[in-house]
Amino acid sequence: MLEPSHNNELPAIPGKRYFTIGEVAELCAVKAHVLRYWEQEFPQLSPVKRRGNRRYYQRADVITIRQIRSLLYDQGYTIGGAKQKLSSHEIKDDTSQYKQLIRQMITELEDVLEVLNAPVR
Repeated sequence: MLEPSHNNELPAIPGKRYFTIGEVAELCAVKAHVLRYWEQEFPQLSPVKRRGNRRYYQRADVITIRQIRSLLYDQGYTIGGAKQKLSSHEIKDDTSQYKQLIRQMITELEDVLEVLNAPVR
C-alpha cells in the first residue's frame, strides 16, 4: 500500500503567527501545488490572502494540513475519506493529534529553557 512517511520527523512549528506557502510546504513535507489543491478540496483550509493573492497560513492551518497529510499518506485514506473524517468530529479524538501537539509544546518549552539558561552578558 502506501509507504508511511514519518510524521514524528516533521519539524516543529515555529512560534510565528503567519507562514508563507513555502514555509508550510517545508513544515508539512508536501509541495506547494499539493497545498493549493488541498485548499480546493478541504473547506477547513482557508489561508489569509493578502496583496498579490499571497497565501498566509496560521498555526491552526499548519496543524490541519499535518492531519490531512497523515490521513492521506500515513493512514491510506482517499481524499473523500479524509474529507469525511475531518468533517466529522472523530479527528478531534485522534490521539496522534494530541501527541503531535504535546511534542510541539515540549520543543517550544525546551527552546524557552535554553534561552533562560543562556549565560547573561
